[in-house]
Amino acid sequence: MSLSRDGGHNSEQKSWTASLEKEQPVTTTKIIGNIRILVVDDHPVVRAGLASMLSSIPGLTVSGAASTGEEALELIDREQPDVLLLDLRMPGMTGIELLNAIRTKPLPPKALVLTSYESDEEIYRAIEAGAQGYLLKSTPQAEIVTAIQAVHSGRHHIPPRIAARLAERMVRSALTQRELEILEMVVRGLTNKQIGNALGISENTARNHINSVIRKLDVSGRTEAATAAIQQGLVRMPE
Repeated sequence: MSLSRDGGHNSEQKSWTASLEKEQPVTTTKIIGNIRILVVDDHPVVRAGLASMLSSIPGLTVSGAASTGEEALELIDREQPDVLLLDLRMPGMTGIELLNAIRTKPLPPKALVLTSYESDEEIYRAIEAGAQGYLLKSTPQAEIVTAIQAVHSGRHHIPPRIAARLAERMVRSALTQRELEILEMVVRGLTNKQIGNALGISENTARNHINSVIRKLDVSGRTEAATAAIQQGLVRMPE
């Protein structure tokens, strides 16, 4: 469910933005030149809070704010920002899809993920898609500014706790697209026969795919694979 349609999360976002405004002014190292930032988030309160906070920092300029990935692509072409500060879960084009899209540009902006989510799979896919940094929205504003400076200079900025989870995710063999598709069906409770019928493959082929998933996730069976898939953010919980 989109955060913009969740009243509880909206209150949480407003509280987070208010906390930004209450924090003490950020003391940063001197920034040479000016860093142009594009904020990409589907929550207007978050966009406004980040724009207000970042605009108060010498050497940082918010060149625009986008509520969707599609809008962000237009602003990137027009404004030529140096750094994207983006959420991952947005309606339409997701943050991961946006990261993949900008990689085709001759001089893509650096990307720093700022999100409420920290599932292993989302961290992995964001870095794999080209993000130079990954922060949670609970991060203090001083670290957000430090991270912006780091990715702008070509360095990565990933907090130790998130880096440890990324390392664990990377040592596992990546699941193929077909395996992810079948894993989602396992989470939904479909049998091997039902999975085979849905995908136009034999029941035995479906079973082989599931066995491969079980090996890659290093779990004991279907139930544990489904649990791991949800916990690690490999698939979404069925609605």
